[in-house]
Amino acid sequence: MWVVLAVVAVTNIPLTQFITKTPRLLAARTKAGPRAEKRPSQKLIMGLIGLSSVATYIVAGLDHQFHWSNVPPWLAITGDLLVALGMGMVYWVFKENVFASATVEIATDQKVITTGPYAIVRHLMYASVTVYVIGMPLALASYWGLLASILTVLGLVWRVFDEEGMLASGLPGYREYCASVRWRLVPGAF
Repeated sequence: MWVVLAVVAVTNIPLTQFITKTPRLLAARTKAGPRAEKRPSQKLIMGLIGLSSVATYIVAGLDHQFHWSNVPPWLAITGDLLVALGMGMVYWVFKENVFASATVEIATDQKVITTGPYAIVRHLMYASVTVYVIGMPLALASYWGLLASILTVLGLVWRVFDEEGMLASGLPGYREYCASVRWRLVPGAF
């Protein structure tokens, strides 16, 4: 547990520094969660993602307390590496896309980002979070927590589909971008 806390702390330092030095990104990231969403579907999706995320930690804690899982150390270390990779990917998202809002919205002067990782996958933020939420319960040595985190991933997939519909109808060039970048989250798979 202490290792994953150290990984999260160390990876959050450059991320937080970058966000606080980027006013547009800071403003876009400070309003988050179901209440910040404007559309009812996104309020529901974010509520479910929030609940499943909290459940991951609760279940992992109960798993630790009652010794339900027997996760080998190498797999827990792999989980730590996935957490670090996911946080690194989030940093890459923020460096490439200052429009990366915590809510599903279209900013006044927003444009489609097609460079860097966005030339490979359309939703790098959700891909990053997926890596993180799969790594976290493993880092906490909990197979049962991993089951709970799968609900978070399913919520992210639902969010992707809902968000794409909104972006396709309101963000100029997004339909063309979808035609040229096939993969939503995982290159070669989805």
